[in-house]
Order: sequence, then structure tokens, then C-alpha cells
Amino acid sequence: MENNGIINKLNVLLADYQIYYQNLRGFHWNIQGKHFFELHAKFEELYTDSAEKIDEVAERILTIEGTPLHSFEDYQATSTIKAQKNVHDGESSVSAIISNLTDILGLEREIKEMAVKAGDDGTEDLMSDFIDEQEKTLWMMKAWMK
Repeated sequence: MENNGIINKLNVLLADYQIYYQNLRGFHWNIQGKHFFELHAKFEELYTDSAEKIDEVAERILTIEGTPLHSFEDYQATSTIKAQKNVHDGESSVSAIISNLTDILGLEREIKEMAVKAGDDGTEDLMSDFIDEQEKTLWMMKAWMK
């Protein structure tokens, strides 16, 4: 099983999740307006879930004999997701979540395909679980925007 390509992509995913997590924390802290209560709670649910996924990705990297990135300098240099600052309204927050999740899902699908080709069942299963859950979250965020 060829792990280097998968490890590299998992580290990009790890970096993306770290930036996504921090974006969610910022949205949670700074949300204002008529949807405050609903979104404040939803953003906390999402960042708690992201923290768990961060740990799972890092542990998967270690399991397949890689080294997970572990500094914010590395996360910022590696992530494909941009950090969000001073976002206060629901529409902008949810729009950013949709964008972030779309990017993350694309990367997870790419990693899943790499894992299938490499015979890496553990990574394939992990990505499948993430994809199933996040497709539902993405659908809900898009529905909220309508």
C-alpha cells in the first residue's frame, strides 16, 4: 500500500479542518442578529464535531505511519480554506460554511478514491463516514440559505 500520497492529502485535510474549526469558533463567538440563538448553538455543534474529526484524521495519519501537521504555521501554509475574520451575520457565516464544506468534501472524495486504489480500507471507511455526514450538513446549510 502506497501511503505517502494519502498521508500528504490527509495532512491537507487536517489543515483544512483546523482552519474550518477556527472559522466556526469565530462565527459562534461573533454571530449577531435575529438568528443568534439558532446559529450560535449550530456553530458550536459544528465546531465540536470538527474537533473530533481533526483528532480522527491525525490518528489516521499516525496509523499509516505518517506525521500529522501540528503547528498553525503549517496549517496556514497547507490549508486550501481561507480564514474568516469579523463575520457577524448569519448569511455570511452560513455562506462561508457552505464554501468550506464544499472544499472539504471534494478533498475527502479525492482521498477516498486514493484509498480505494491503494487498498487502504481504514482511510476509505473514514472518508466515507465523513462524506455521508457532511453531505447532510451541507444540504441543511443550503436549505437555511433559501
